[in-house]
Amino acid sequence: MPKKSGKLAKMTEEERILYLEQQRLAEEEMRKKKEDMLTQFLKDKLNKEEKATKFNMNKLNHQWRNIMREAKSKELKKDIEILSQTFERVVDRKESVIKSLAKDLVEAEEQYSMALRSHLQNVDHLVDLQNQRLEQLQTEFDCEKEILIEEFDTERSMLVDQHSKEMSEASDIMFAMEQNFNERENEAKSDFQSMRDEIKNKNLEEKHALRVQLEMTVEDLWNQFQAALRNYQETTEERKKSFEELKAKDEKSAKEIEMQMRKLQRLSDNISSLKTKMGNNAKECEERNKQLREERESMIAHFQELKGQMNKLREAERERLTKLTLESNAAIKELKRKAEKGERILRLAEMCRKVETEEEKVLPFYATSLTEEELEDVEAATLEPPSEKMAAVMYEYTSLENFWKRYNKALLDKVALDKEKAVLFQENQQLRTLLKQYLDGISVNDEILSQVNPLFVINNRSNIKMNVPVMDPRVRRQATGPPTNVVIEAAHVAKHLPS
Repeated sequence: MPKKSGKLAKMTEEERILYLEQQRLAEEEMRKKKEDMLTQFLKDKLNKEEKATKFNMNKLNHQWRNIMREAKSKELKKDIEILSQTFERVVDRKESVIKSLAKDLVEAEEQYSMALRSHLQNVDHLVDLQNQRLEQLQTEFDCEKEILIEEFDTERSMLVDQHSKEMSEASDIMFAMEQNFNERENEAKSDFQSMRDEIKNKNLEEKHALRVQLEMTVEDLWNQFQAALRNYQETTEERKKSFEELKAKDEKSAKEIEMQMRKLQRLSDNISSLKTKMGNNAKECEERNKQLREERESMIAHFQELKGQMNKLREAERERLTKLTLESNAAIKELKRKAEKGERILRLAEMCRKVETEEEKVLPFYATSLTEEELEDVEAATLEPPSEKMAAVMYEYTSLENFWKRYNKALLDKVALDKEKAVLFQENQQLRTLLKQYLDGISVNDEILSQVNPLFVINNRSNIKMNVPVMDPRVRRQATGPPTNVVIEAAHVAKHLPS
């Protein structure tokens, strides 16, 4: 320090400032080097710690995996043992079922063979009876056929003889009739020819005479007609001319009259048609107006009716909507309640599963106490179709049989525990009474002496009525027996579950 102070004293102010600045920079650099070295040392140490941590963590994980593998292998072995026992039990059950089915099959085959043999015997017997009957019918048929053939031959010979006789008689009659007919035919032909010739000659003569007479008459009449015609033409020529003129005028006036009449007829027809049209139009308009009024009234009535129906439907739909809303709300509440109940049942099932024993896990269903015949009767009854409604409803819930088995088992256990609890409670009360009596007996005070006291013994008898004797086996069992296990009921746990 004296050297430095002497050295600083020799320096000027600027040199001193520069020297101090250099010294400060050197110290700063040394401090930075120390910090860098410390940082590097800490980083190296941190890396080493991280490596050691990773190594230790891997080591711990490896050891923990080994422990977990061992525990899991034990659990898996237990599960495999349980599953193997269950599988063996199921296999035994299936084998028993297969044996019973094979036995039933053999019995059914025997019954079938016996029925087939009896059926074949019956068929053979029926065939023999049918053959005998056919033979008998064949013999009867042959006898009757021979009798009929003989009768037919005799009757045929008789008919042939009679036919030959009748044919000979008929031929004789036909020959006689033909001869008679030929004779009559020849006579009629000759008479007809003679009469025809006579009539023909007579007609020719009369025809010739009439022709001559008629020709003369026609010639005379023609001459008279020509003369009268000439006379008529000469006398009526002037009248004919005037008639022709008047006839022309008449035809002309007739045509004009006819034209006017046609015009009048057309006008009258038009007037009548217009009147009829007007009347028809008036009637149609009245009918249409009347019909429109009726339709309007009917439409108004129909509208009022539809309006009333629509109001009724609105009211009904509003009531239905209200009812549906209430029912849906009730259904939602009921479903929520059932869902909560189901969740509560599942929680209870999980809790009950935790307290199940190994035997209950392996054999969840109790063995039946029925015999094989009773079991067969029950199976046959379940396979039969239900005849009543209640039976049909119960038949739908046969799949819940295992559930009801477990439920009944749990219920029986609960009832047994309740009974045991009641017995123990009664024993506890009796023991409390005995203890109180004993304590009252060993203590002396005015209250105890004023009551019945077991210390007062007369003739080796106390005036206390002992409810439970000391030699009661239940009391002795409680006193000397092994300690009982404390069992917590699932119902007690369920009551304290958070809702």
